[in-house]
Amino acid sequence: MYIFAFPKRGIQMKLDRTLEEHFEDIGNDHVSSSEQTPMRKDAFVLSEEEKIERIRQNVREIMLTLGLDLEDDSLKGTPDRVAKMYVKEVFGGLEPKKKPNSSTFENKYKYGEMLVEKNITVYSTCEHHLLPIVGKAHIAYISNGTVVGLSKMNRIVDYFAKRPQVQERLNIQIVKELQEVLGTKDVACVIDAKHLCVNSRGIRDVDSSTVTAEYGGKFKEEATRREFLDYINLETNF
Repeated sequence: MYIFAFPKRGIQMKLDRTLEEHFEDIGNDHVSSSEQTPMRKDAFVLSEEEKIERIRQNVREIMLTLGLDLEDDSLKGTPDRVAKMYVKEVFGGLEPKKKPNSSTFENKYKYGEMLVEKNITVYSTCEHHLLPIVGKAHIAYISNGTVVGLSKMNRIVDYFAKRPQVQERLNIQIVKELQEVLGTKDVACVIDAKHLCVNSRGIRDVDSSTVTAEYGGKFKEEATRREFLDYINLETNF
C-alpha cells in the first residue's frame, strides 16, 4: 500500500490559479453577479477628499511600476487628475447623495400613450476592465396618472452609468428607478453601446456593439414592445 503526500502549498497554488482563471473568464465574458452594484459595507466611511488622496497614491504607484517618469511635466499631475476624475466624475454615481431628485407631476392633460425619450447619451465604465462603455439609451413609460420631467430621465441614466457597470445591470437599474419614481411597472429601456474592452483590447472588434433591454409591465406584451421599438427606429433629423 502506497501513501502519497502532496505538499499543501502546491495544492493551494493550483486552487488559487483555478479560481483566478475562473474569475478571469467571468470578466472576459462580461458576466454580471448581481442587479445591484457590488458595494462594501464601509464604502462611504472615507470622505471624498480621502478617497482622492488614496487613489492618487495608488495611481502614482501603478505609473511608477510601469516605468514612467513622474518628474516629466506631462505626467507630473496625472495621478491627481485621475483620482479626481474617478471620484467626482466617471464613478460619481456610486455616491447616493448624487442621486437625482426626480420630481413628478400629475398627468393633468390625460396623455394616455407611451412617452419615449430616445438617443440619451450613455458614458459608463466596464467593471471588468475599467474601460469606457459609450452608447445610447432609449426609455419609454406609460403613465398611470404621474409624469416625470424629461431631463430627469437623462439624469437617471447618467447617475447609474457613472459607476463600474455591466450593461444588463444598467438596464435593470434604470427601469427599476423609473418604476419607483412613476409608481408603475410600465417602463422599458433599450441600450445600444460599444465596449472598449471589446473594441480596443482582446478580440479588438471595432465594429461590434452590444444591445440590451429591460421591459416591465405592458412592455412585456408583443404589441406594446413593438410600438416602442418602432419609435426608436424613427429617424430624428432636425
